[in-house]
Amino acid sequence: MTVSGDDQGEARAALEGLAVKLLQAGERRGRGQAVGADIDGLRAIARACPDTLAGDRDKALVLTGFHYASRSQDPAGLLTGDVTLHPRGLVVAVLTGKTKHSVRNAKIRYADDPEICPVRAWTAYRTRLAAEHGQRWADPSAPAFVGIDRWGHISGGMGPDSVTRAVKRISERAGVPIAWTGHSLRIGLASVARRNGRDGIAIADQGGWARHSRSMLGYMQRDDGWDDNASAGLT
Repeated sequence: MTVSGDDQGEARAALEGLAVKLLQAGERRGRGQAVGADIDGLRAIARACPDTLAGDRDKALVLTGFHYASRSQDPAGLLTGDVTLHPRGLVVAVLTGKTKHSVRNAKIRYADDPEICPVRAWTAYRTRLAAEHGQRWADPSAPAFVGIDRWGHISGGMGPDSVTRAVKRISERAGVPIAWTGHSLRIGLASVARRNGRDGIAIADQGGWARHSRSMLGYMQRDDGWDDNASAGLT
């Protein structure tokens, strides 16, 4: 059956009207947007990671993921050869978009604060992984991020679901007020970069969004609307 444009318009209008009525009644649809990662949370996570291979893996997973605005499937799909050291940091070859038809080379610089430096965290994790479990894990075709059980055994590469669970567990261990989800790192990069005055096109390129993407703009969360206010200081 073919649905006319007028019928589609009427359906959209009806849904929008229902949404307004729900808001007026004090109801909200869905779970809402995930909380975004922030710098204080990254510091708390870095300090809470134990001095174990799993702890080093957790730190590298979160710190690198934040800096290239990762989704859960992004680190799960990375191979060791997709992450290369550069004199100025790391270059991460990430499959771009939901169709995964292209690759973006996200550049991650050394951080001024060694405690939350993604490059140092990645290097420490990979060095320890090879030292404790053999050089085969340094092969370019090996998973970049591996699953580690409670006894310290490698269970293979991490999948998207295990990355999501790991991010939540890591943030809860650090005492982050609202547990992070698999999308928190992606939201966090957009929000923190905007708050620090980064150019929108640069943010889009780093995170693999289309330039002027509506979804990226939606991720750019504002704190309370007072400091980050378009009308502030105009009069």
